[in-house]
Amino acid sequence: MAVGLDFGALADYVPVFVKGVGVTVELTVVGGTLGISLGVTCAWVKTQGPKLLRPVVSLYVELIRNTPFLIQLFFIFFGLPSIGVSMGEMEAAILAMVINLGAYACEIIRAGIEATPRGQFEAGASLAMSRFQTFRHVVLRPALQRIWPALTSQLVIVMFGSAVCSQIAVEDITFAANFIQSRNFRAFEAYIVATLLYLALAILLRQGMRLLGTALFPRRRAAR
Repeated sequence: MAVGLDFGALADYVPVFVKGVGVTVELTVVGGTLGISLGVTCAWVKTQGPKLLRPVVSLYVELIRNTPFLIQLFFIFFGLPSIGVSMGEMEAAILAMVINLGAYACEIIRAGIEATPRGQFEAGASLAMSRFQTFRHVVLRPALQRIWPALTSQLVIVMFGSAVCSQIAVEDITFAANFIQSRNFRAFEAYIVATLLYLALAILLRQGMRLLGTALFPRRRAAR
């Protein structure tokens, strides 16, 4: 039996998809920025930070990397209120994304730091820089340049993972598709549109990260 597609049935729900795109972008930008910042901090602790904090960071990284994101999200949104810590859907979703990305970004950035030649650390010390100053001004920039493609891919994965946040009623793209198909029963069309929206956002995110990487890490011209 032939089944006809009717994308016109989605016309009345365009604002729902537009809102979903806006929420997904907000989750990705805020969660990504804070998550990478947390990853940089944890990578510094694991490589050069206080030794007392290293086991704590290692435990955090292993715990997050070896448990499902959905469970982490549910723990924050449904579990924390039982001990008096309540927050809205967006706040819980962003916090979960920051904690999740921070663990993965930590290991990616740590790999870039450990690939830094020892001579750069010694150069910083010879200039009377503290360990933190050496990390910030000498080590971090080249390390990020090495792992930028991997960090970009992880950020895209986190954006896709944000679809899980619809389970706590965050009104992202997936929530929009679920809502629309529950109203007009055009599930095939609704999820095709959602798929195309995620594809477009992923392409834009990769291009944006590429341009940002070009701005942050300009290639030096070869000496003549």
